[in-house]
Amino acid sequence: MSCLELCAGAGGQAHGLELAGFDHAALVEIDKDCCATLKLNRPKWNVITSDLRHFDATPYRGVDLVAGGLPCPPFSKAGKQLGKLDERNLFPEAVRIIEECAPRAVMIENVRGILDAVFDDYRNHVERQLEKLGYKPAWRLFNAADFGVPQLRPRVLFVAVKKPYSESFSWPLGGFVMPPTVGEVLYELMRENGWKGVKDWRKRANQIAPTIVGGSRKHGGPDLGPTRARAAWATLGVDGKGIWNSAPERDFVGMPRLTVRMAALLQGFPPEWQFAGAKTSSYRQVGNAFPPPVARAVAEQIRKSLSARKVVPIAS
Repeated sequence: MSCLELCAGAGGQAHGLELAGFDHAALVEIDKDCCATLKLNRPKWNVITSDLRHFDATPYRGVDLVAGGLPCPPFSKAGKQLGKLDERNLFPEAVRIIEECAPRAVMIENVRGILDAVFDDYRNHVERQLEKLGYKPAWRLFNAADFGVPQLRPRVLFVAVKKPYSESFSWPLGGFVMPPTVGEVLYELMRENGWKGVKDWRKRANQIAPTIVGGSRKHGGPDLGPTRARAAWATLGVDGKGIWNSAPERDFVGMPRLTVRMAALLQGFPPEWQFAGAKTSSYRQVGNAFPPPVARAVAEQIRKSLSARKVVPIAS
């Protein structure tokens, strides 16, 4: 089945869709480093560097799925939660694109804050627009840890399926796989330079990670978040004040920092996934990504619903 992906970022959702059996007709992304990352990992993908406001989706009419990770700051608790008043809100553009290309299903990811009561009216507005276009929409909160991702990462999925297929759609059930700990996931990378303290560190890093944050292009650098987040990382023996270029050296004493590769593993990216750009840009791409295992789980359910054949009883 085919998909058109909006605000594709570094490819977290794209990889999940790929694993679920969707082929990308195109991926639209405004950030040049993200586009370079997508091409670096999948040279054959049709990556379009464009502002979504200027993107014409009519050439992709009839695609099976429109997916996307729309900008989170308009709805994030870490921001002012301006919602529809925020210039970064791209839900209106997403609705326009859905109308232009008429996919059989829609899958949009965002932050937990969009489910806050202050946005009830706006969510209802988005739902009504999709219902007029013939879809049955719904919102659902997931935690990435329930799908084996070693991180506490709540994300909201908005799924809308064309009514002939909507009865066959059901949300994925997580919680059947125990996510590994930070120590288990990062042990091999932490010991790359022969760090003598790595085994003791692995014992300390015996929980899953807090939410990895990437910040925006205007705010946020290569660190693991504000004071509370850094304190949570410290309980795992990780210094959250910055990102390193490489693993700790043999005689290092203290709390190590993560590298971009380490953060990517905690986000659910495969080990071979590469990131283009400088360290700050690369880490931001990781921190803003949608974990591939969660994207895959939801996309697989969408694929099943679109593959279902409705049986019409024969009249007696």
